[in-house]
Amino acid sequence: MNLTTHWAGFLAVGVFVAAYALVILEENIHLRKSKPVIVAAGFIWMLVAIAYASVGNTHAAEELVRHNLLEFAELFLFLLAAMTFINTMEERGIFDVLRAWLLNQRFSLRKIFWITGGIAFVMSPIADNLATALLMATVVISVGGGNHRFVALACINIVVAANAGGAFSPFGDITTLMVWQKGLLQFSEFFALLVPSLANWLVTAGILSFALPSGQPDPLHEEAHLQHGAWIVVALFLVTIAMAVSIHNFLHLPPVVGMMTGLGFLKLFGYYLQRRDQAQMEQSLVQGSALGIAAMHDGDAEANRNFYDIYTNLQKAEWDTLMFFYGVILCVGGLGAFGYLALGSELVYTGLGPTVSNVLVGVISALVDNIPVMFAVLAMNPDMNQGQWLLVTLTAGVGGSMLSIGSAAGVAVMGQARGIYTFFVHLKWTWAIAIGYAVSIVVHFMINGAAFTG
Repeated sequence: MNLTTHWAGFLAVGVFVAAYALVILEENIHLRKSKPVIVAAGFIWMLVAIAYASVGNTHAAEELVRHNLLEFAELFLFLLAAMTFINTMEERGIFDVLRAWLLNQRFSLRKIFWITGGIAFVMSPIADNLATALLMATVVISVGGGNHRFVALACINIVVAANAGGAFSPFGDITTLMVWQKGLLQFSEFFALLVPSLANWLVTAGILSFALPSGQPDPLHEEAHLQHGAWIVVALFLVTIAMAVSIHNFLHLPPVVGMMTGLGFLKLFGYYLQRRDQAQMEQSLVQGSALGIAAMHDGDAEANRNFYDIYTNLQKAEWDTLMFFYGVILCVGGLGAFGYLALGSELVYTGLGPTVSNVLVGVISALVDNIPVMFAVLAMNPDMNQGQWLLVTLTAGVGGSMLSIGSAAGVAVMGQARGIYTFFVHLKWTWAIAIGYAVSIVVHFMINGAAFTG
């Protein structure tokens, strides 16, 4: 229905703008971004119901909100399963071992800049750009120490690399996951964006590297050990990804079915780890009783410290991000119910054409955040060929790198390197990132030109 001129529609737009202003100011006011959008979502849908009832349609709002909730539920469960796997790998020491190896190699600052960026680009398609950026930022902060210039440039490089790496994989970013689950691109088709994404990172990193300070970091030594079952968890994660892809491609079921089945496998393996830890604790108690009370207490404390519980890893999921996702989907869906998305599609995609519109999507992603922008595009569902859907997937993924608030990776790293990597530090290098953004688009047209005519 077209209710874009209804008073409730205007009020809904005002509520959304006010909520998103608070999201953008998260770093300054320290209000978690999920809180204002969740409240806004509730108000917007109340306004939708009032507006629909005023024209005699009392049930359409309920059907529309249920449709939006179904979309959120699929993505929520998919991301929850993926985050639990990542947290379990972290708990088993996979990432600690990687970080310790990097810290102990005595690489130069320039080498660490390129190595951490390269790992971020390669790792984010599997582990997602947020987790990857946080891990690599921890490394450069540890290595850089008081060298704030190096830490800031390395953090910018990591954010750009993680976002670029996530752009060519359905698992690398929430925006690519949305496109894949919507069925607009097949799993294998995303890899057509590999070279454009690589160009985006390499061009930007090459420019940043000229400003790097020279020298060697202070010597560091860090030890880390893998916990029992670490590689089995990695294997289960890879099997889970394969299941999600296969179930979607061959059985035409939502990928979340494969992810949740894999999470079930992880929970079963967690049961084995839990029983193993219980047996070790009992053994420690027996040995402690034989060696004396002090030894018994030491053994008990050590056993409890390593006691495995998968629900602890579930609790460590990025709940603020997941709840923010709920608020965004319902807010944008509510504005769509008023007819604003159809109006936007007509003004932008029909008026400017798909190429200009999709390039602008990346710019808007940097200002707002790529999640609501991509969801709005998917809700508009403009008539585009494969090349254009690949283009908007690329621009939404890498365009968010132009500002630190444009992606979850940038916001997370700002919190990790607080006071060193800031909005204004990133803004100084926006011009370099914009060059990489433009180059990636040109490369996409050069190597994927056939997709625009198919």
